[in-house]
Amino acid sequence: MTKTTGLLLAIIGMLAVGGGGYWYGTRMGAAKPTAPAPVGGGSAQKGGPGGAGGGQAQAITVEAMKVAVMPMPQTITAVGSVRSDESVTLRPEVTGRIAEIRFREGQHVTKGTVLVKMDDSVTGADAEQARANLWLAKAKAERAAELHQKGFVSAQAKDEAEGGLRVAKATVQSAEARLAKMEIKAPFSGIIGLRQVSVGDYVKDGQDMVNLESIEQLKVDFKVPEIFLRQIQVGQSLQLALDAIPGKTYDGRVLAINPLVDAAGRTIVIRAVIRNTNAALRPGMFARVRLLTDEKADSMVIPEQALVPQGEDQFVFKVVDGRAQRAKVDIGQRREGKVEILRGLDPTDVVVTAGHLKIRDGTAVRMAGANADDAAVARDAMAAPQVAQAGAAGQKKNADPTRPAVPVKQ
Repeated sequence: MTKTTGLLLAIIGMLAVGGGGYWYGTRMGAAKPTAPAPVGGGSAQKGGPGGAGGGQAQAITVEAMKVAVMPMPQTITAVGSVRSDESVTLRPEVTGRIAEIRFREGQHVTKGTVLVKMDDSVTGADAEQARANLWLAKAKAERAAELHQKGFVSAQAKDEAEGGLRVAKATVQSAEARLAKMEIKAPFSGIIGLRQVSVGDYVKDGQDMVNLESIEQLKVDFKVPEIFLRQIQVGQSLQLALDAIPGKTYDGRVLAINPLVDAAGRTIVIRAVIRNTNAALRPGMFARVRLLTDEKADSMVIPEQALVPQGEDQFVFKVVDGRAQRAKVDIGQRREGKVEILRGLDPTDVVVTAGHLKIRDGTAVRMAGANADDAAVARDAMAAPQVAQAGAAGQKKNADPTRPAVPVKQ
């Protein structure tokens, strides 16, 4: 009995000690003071923006720029070849031997200048014989006409004499024409090329002798796709650049448009003319053509990296009141890293140029390069009321009437 009573008392004592310890711990935990909030308005959430509104999302930093307004003429670029204004390869019309060459290679000649003279001894003699026969036929015709008036000859004899005169005239013309073909003349003014014959050569009719080029004004032939047919007109301006003469351009104009579309490449052949100042350009040069089809002095332009393609459409992100706003745009021509905006933006809009992958429509954004001092001033302005409240509380505590006044030494 005594052992049972002692065991019960021991258990009761242990429970009493445990309950007292629990009560004491609870009482001490409730009496601990709460840590004061930071004076600077620090956020209770990790990563919240400095103070008030710690639950709001942090702004995404992006690069942005304002839409630019600048001249951006509508142009078509193509490549072509330079041609002579007039070009011909001189060839003889008759067979014969070259007697004289009256030019120097590379020489400038004028229209009508005799360049090559062939041996005309035979044709010259034939022409002289024809002239003699003409003189005789003329004398016979005059005598027959006189005798016919006097009634000594018949009308048939008179007609035969007149017919002989006409035949003699035609023979002279034929002989003189053959004689004239023995001289090869310049059909237009230009520069003589390199000859392929020499004095004494026996040449056949149609054989190449030398080329003649007129290069004071040059032509440029180039091709453009048929989709540009409605934009091209005769008289439009163009600029010509040549790889052989870097850093310089030449102005020209459209001379003619081929009415036939090339069925193989669905292209249109255009011919332009340019002035060849100081004979700097030569036929056969490779040319890069920039054809001006429309003048635009106030086009809206943005960097190409501002575009966000989606399927066949193009979008941009505008910055409106600190938030990204997605907008669909219609684009025009591209040039040197810039793209023309036809519709979808205003000249006062600001578009995002970098950081598209981090934002969506409505995302809070912050433009990179903004003044950091302005942000610091804003944070200080938000923290100032809290600092003032903390200072007023300290002064109130120091002015507690229960505390004895501190004497001031005079």
